[in-house]
Parts: sequence; C-alpha cells; structure tokens
Amino acid sequence: MFGAWGEPDHGTSIKIIHRALDAGINFIDIADVYSQGESEVIVGKALANGRRDEVILATKVHFAMDVVMGQPGGDPNKRGNSRRWIIQELDNSLRRLDTDWIDLYQVHRPDPDTAVEETLSALTDLQRQGKIRAFGSSTFPAPEIVEAQWTARDRALGQFVTEQPPYSMLVRGIESDVLPVAQRYGMGVLSWSPLAGGWLTGRYRKGRPAPTSSRAERLPARYDLSDPDNQRKLEAAEALAVLAENAGLSLIHLALAFVLAHPAVTAPIIGPRTMEQLESQLGALDVTLSTDVLDAIDDIVAPGVTLARADNGYLPPALQDPFLRRRRTS
Repeated sequence: MFGAWGEPDHGTSIKIIHRALDAGINFIDIADVYSQGESEVIVGKALANGRRDEVILATKVHFAMDVVMGQPGGDPNKRGNSRRWIIQELDNSLRRLDTDWIDLYQVHRPDPDTAVEETLSALTDLQRQGKIRAFGSSTFPAPEIVEAQWTARDRALGQFVTEQPPYSMLVRGIESDVLPVAQRYGMGVLSWSPLAGGWLTGRYRKGRPAPTSSRAERLPARYDLSDPDNQRKLEAAEALAVLAENAGLSLIHLALAFVLAHPAVTAPIIGPRTMEQLESQLGALDVTLSTDVLDAIDDIVAPGVTLARADNGYLPPALQDPFLRRRRTS
C-alpha cells in the first residue's frame, strides 16, 4: 500500500514502516509490481541508515513490469517465471531496494509457459550466488506446490520454503488443500489479505454505502455489490462484525486472530495505508480466540469455503480460456 497504489507520500510511508519496526514487526513483504517498483524504492529508503539488518526482507517476481498508459505492455520478456526474467528483475529489485541481498524471493504466480524446473534452477543459482537467501511461491495451487517440491527433489535443486496464499474468514479455500500440503512439506505460510481486502475492517456493513478505495478501483470484481458473490461476503461480514462485538473484540482483531489460530500459518501479512490502520492491527497478537468463537466463525463461513471466486487470487488457465477445456470437433 506504499506508493501510487496506496499512500503516495514517501515520507508518510516511511514513518509507517518505522513505527511497525519499532513495534516489533521484523518481516516486510513487497513485490516489484507494487506501484511498478515504487513500493520497493520506498522500503529501500525506510531501511537505510542501519535498519536493513532488522528485517527479513521479501519481494516477488512474475507480473508485467512494462506498463504503457497504465496497462501492461506487450513485451513477453518483462514478465513471467523464465530464467532470463528472474535474473534480470532480481537485479532491478536489488537496485530499487538499495540492498545487496533479498532474504526471501517469491514467485508471485504460476507461469504455464515456463517449466517449474527452469524457474527453480534460476532461483537456486541466485541463492548460491548469495543474492537471495531463500525462495518461495505465492498463490500457487496445491498441485503446483507439490510439482515444485518433487521437481526440486528429482533435479537436486533448491526448494520453495514458503507459500503466500490468500486467507481470511471470508477466503478459506486453502484450508482444504494448500495448507495441509504446506504442512506436509514443512513450508512457512505467509498469508495475504487477512482482512479480505478491507471487507473485515468494519467498513462494509449492511445498510451502509460501499466505501471507496484505490484497491476497489484496481480490482472492481472483488467489490461490486451487484455481484451475488459479494453480496454473500457482505452478509458474512455483517455476521462476523456482530460476533466480534459480542466477543468484546474489534472485527480487525477477530480477523487477524483467526488467521493466526491456524497451525499451518506462520504469519499474516498486514497492509496498512495509514498510521491509524497500522495501530488498529498491532494488538491482534495478544488475542487468543476461544473454541466457541472459532466454532461460531465456522458456522458463518464453513471451513474450506471461499465465498467469492474473484478472491482466490489465481485461476488456472483452463478456467479462463474455454478452448483449453473443450475437445476440438473440427
């Protein structure tokens, strides 16, 4: 949320990062594509003057970085998970972050046009060069995680040691497969969007107008209240807000404590845009949810259920292109 996609003022963003570090947060997750590199520049400034060693610094590679008039350009060499792009873009990230190494370099999404062996080989070479300490995946389906683990074993390559999936009280699909797979392979889980992109902040309530945000402008499918999926989210968010009030908690603390309660989750990734948002989330570490409250959450959104398809973060190509799932007849 730092840069053009959220808080445009670099000084304000740096103050928020420093407050987080002073509060004990020691992990910062970004990506090259966030505000098209600007987020990495801001974090690099925030970690200058001796603060780099305080954090585990993570960034990502995959999405298009050639942008024309706000839309991804057409250069296939400036996106994806190929050896060429990973090596080139890591150097770009190191430059923007003003650092010599990345602690955790993550592949932002699967790439159906690149064999996972090529991706793992490039990452293993970068790790051996000392440019990255470890590498992981982000929003990979369970079968792709397993394929990557088996490929690493069979080809004597480095393994993905973390997975970063979407997970919240409204987005629970990964409970059925991704989280058990991550546990089986000993992977850390750094879940993103624990507040469901703002749906679990208390701002989305029945009878109130939908709030505006830059995120809603970028990802309209996740916020359009005329969509039946989002109406289901609104109903669930209302019920969860009432549950939080009855439990004497803020909805934000309930949401973060829920994610932390899962034994497979290493840490939820918060994304504050303002100092107020950061402060509202910091106390969640002190919250432990009772079995009764966790059972009540299950009654509102069943385990393993994601209410809106757009919240999955990734759709396999066969679900996007109908010609990939229809037999040719002529």
